[in-house]
Amino acid sequence: MDRHRNKATILSILSMGLGQIYNRQFIKGILYLLVEAVGIFYFSSRLGRALWGMATLGETARHKVNGKFVNGDHSIYLLVQSLITLIILLIFILIYVMNIRDARRTAAEREQGVKPNSFAQSVRYILDYKFAQAFLALPAAGILFFTVMPIIFMILLAFTNYSSPDHIPPAKLVDWVGFDTFRNLVSLKSWSHTFFGVLIWTIIWAVLSTATTYFGGLLVALLINQQGIKFKGFWRTILIIPYAIPQLISLLVMRNMFNGQFGPINQYLGYFGLDGLPWLTDPFWAKVTVIVVNMWVGIPVSMILIMGVLTTIPRDMYEAAEVDGATGFQKFRIVTLPMILFSTAPTLIMQFAGNINNFNAIFLLTNGNPVVGDYQYAGATDLLVTWLYKLTLDQNKYNMASAVGIIIFLIIAAFSIYNYRRTKSFKEEDMIQ
Repeated sequence: MDRHRNKATILSILSMGLGQIYNRQFIKGILYLLVEAVGIFYFSSRLGRALWGMATLGETARHKVNGKFVNGDHSIYLLVQSLITLIILLIFILIYVMNIRDARRTAAEREQGVKPNSFAQSVRYILDYKFAQAFLALPAAGILFFTVMPIIFMILLAFTNYSSPDHIPPAKLVDWVGFDTFRNLVSLKSWSHTFFGVLIWTIIWAVLSTATTYFGGLLVALLINQQGIKFKGFWRTILIIPYAIPQLISLLVMRNMFNGQFGPINQYLGYFGLDGLPWLTDPFWAKVTVIVVNMWVGIPVSMILIMGVLTTIPRDMYEAAEVDGATGFQKFRIVTLPMILFSTAPTLIMQFAGNINNFNAIFLLTNGNPVVGDYQYAGATDLLVTWLYKLTLDQNKYNMASAVGIIIFLIIAAFSIYNYRRTKSFKEEDMIQ
């Protein structure tokens, strides 16, 4: 009974397309054979070097011969080229498996008396029933090579010694060092003091910036939504202006306004006989400043979101609460707040995760400053993401920056997954499914 299935499977294992040709799908079989031929041609000249390059990261650096520089192995180029080759190999293996499954499935249909589809029928079947998968193949390939591959490359760098001044190609080679980078980050005093200091401030910043913008937006939305408030459209328009202006412009304007020497804020304080404050030059006041400015930029976003939720709360819920004798605060606590939190909890989690990586607010406003003397290339307001930027572009400490990037990902992923699964909206969606 399985004679066609077994023969088609064995032939497909021996060579792509042979199983299809056995099933009398000649055009499909020839296409698979062409894919295999291209793969063999490609991997015959690259796969061995890719495996060697991934294992060694090069053996000969640039050196002098008879007074002239001779190019050697560039460790980073080798790593990238090897990674591309191995990803293409995985795609090739996936196509090979698809070829075997396709041949076996068609052979099983032959055993049941079903005539195999012609090439035109196969194309029509894909267009009619598998169009979404076929159409998504191209963007999926783009994501694989332009998003997934750089992430894998960044992860691999964390396990090398790729950093200045001793391991920067092409003059020097890069080597695999295992978990030494992570150990140095948390155990060497010069690095660990900076890492834990920046990490603690990053968490504090994420909590305060998320809480202030969310509850500030909640307060403003509730005030505008009050029945006695007139010109609600006017107030909404005025309060949305900070969000409508590009964040780059807002933050640079705020940077000048809070300037300790010539900024308008200190000048206004002087008019009232008050001394100016070191808004951007003192570590404490710089942290206060970035949180306050972030409220200016972030509250309009939360306000719009929460105002949309307020319009969806049924009026009869408030009427039932009034019948039971509930006060205004009790109606807010029992009806309004739970409904808002239910609808906006996923967005709130996203805002927290986004604030951990809020590069613009810190970099454009303070550039991570003021400088802290015993920090390694970091300032008092630097977040992990801005510290990573400085380690990469300013100091060429690529391995350390990659380790920091992995830690940022683990923090955000763990927090987001844990809290998404605990939200009522997520649980109710699972129950519906």
